[in-house]
Amino acid sequence: MTERARRVLDSAKAPDARRRRGNSVAQAGRDAAFQLEACVHCGQCADACHFHRVTGEPRYTPIYKLRPMLKAYQREAAPFSSAKKALGFAPPEVTIEELHAWSELLYDSCNLCGRCTLVCPMGIDIAGLVRRAREGMAAGGFAPPDLVKAAQRALDTGSPIGVRWPALKRQIELQEKETGLRVPVDVEGAEYMVVLTSIEIMGFPEAIGALARIFRHAGATWTIPSAGFEATNVGVQMGSREVAAALLSRIVEAAERLKVKCVISPECGHAYSALRWEGPNLLGRRYGFEVVQIAELLDRFVREGRLRLRGKDARRLTFHDPCQLVRRGGITEAPRRLMDGVSANSVEMPGSGAASFCCGGGGGVSAIHRAEGLRFAAFECKKQQVEATGAEALVTACGNCRNVLEEAIEHYDMTLPVLGLTELVAQYLDNDGR
Repeated sequence: MTERARRVLDSAKAPDARRRRGNSVAQAGRDAAFQLEACVHCGQCADACHFHRVTGEPRYTPIYKLRPMLKAYQREAAPFSSAKKALGFAPPEVTIEELHAWSELLYDSCNLCGRCTLVCPMGIDIAGLVRRAREGMAAGGFAPPDLVKAAQRALDTGSPIGVRWPALKRQIELQEKETGLRVPVDVEGAEYMVVLTSIEIMGFPEAIGALARIFRHAGATWTIPSAGFEATNVGVQMGSREVAAALLSRIVEAAERLKVKCVISPECGHAYSALRWEGPNLLGRRYGFEVVQIAELLDRFVREGRLRLRGKDARRLTFHDPCQLVRRGGITEAPRRLMDGVSANSVEMPGSGAASFCCGGGGGVSAIHRAEGLRFAAFECKKQQVEATGAEALVTACGNCRNVLEEAIEHYDMTLPVLGLTELVAQYLDNDGR
């Protein structure tokens, strides 16, 4: 599977022009066609999109980003398309130049956050269609070079930023020294297997120590795999099902090798959606284990009485809803119950929950260097939400969101710490399990 993914990446770097165009317009299948036909051009998706709101640019209207797909559908697959072509009424072919120009719209100015989908009166999954369009763009060689390189690194090293096992092993050793607790590695038959993201490993390694304290307190057996530990799935972000499946298969193989009952998805939105919702379809088979996001597990432990909390953070805290967890994944209440358990002054942002604005970096945008200026501009919508709460600290359950939020907060010269929900819960364990 990995070799197939490598061949896909290699062909995407230097395909011929005919094949590039053909692959890039071949994504308008039956379901996509129904949705493209359903659009009534009401424009509500424009106001839902933070890229459009902050720029006022009509080209950032979500449904407009699908124009090449729509043209291809109307020319090749729409009712009477053959007759229209014969009579000269069909739209012209999508050109290579158009696809190059549309790369920015489909990648740089879309987080796949689904806020446009939420407001569409016709029920069109615009974010899903953008994802489908990205698959065509990636197959045709039009994905951003930054994402293609990240995918290559992930296939070669196991991580999109090149984090290998020795780096994780060192972070584990440091956290064991910090907490005085053992972090189990490659333990066969453990109840839970935890996978991590490179952002957590290198940017927020204290999450590993927090997990050690939480599992010890809950009396649960757990392990981290030395191979297949990376949860980030850049294949989903760039739009390559082959790459996505190859990366996902490493986690599944690790879980099956270690014979665990449950795989814990980390604080990462797209890692969660790839592993929980898309994985069986990508691999073509059912899992032999349960997949649970870490916030769901912590909430479960608290409700079962396995995690006992004591004390509360006195600061005014607010929770940022990661799009793939909350709007697309439905994990809305668990983080809030956890916040109530550890915060004496938790406040909601205006428009929180499923309607909340994205941090601006999801969908691979944070990895695209050319998109940085647009990403910081889009953060204005989230900035307004946060400032309306008067919060003294911001909490989230996604490492990528946390990293992007910290960068944007620094860019805007704001003073606002960003906390990980898992670490916050670990901080208020009753007697730390002793």
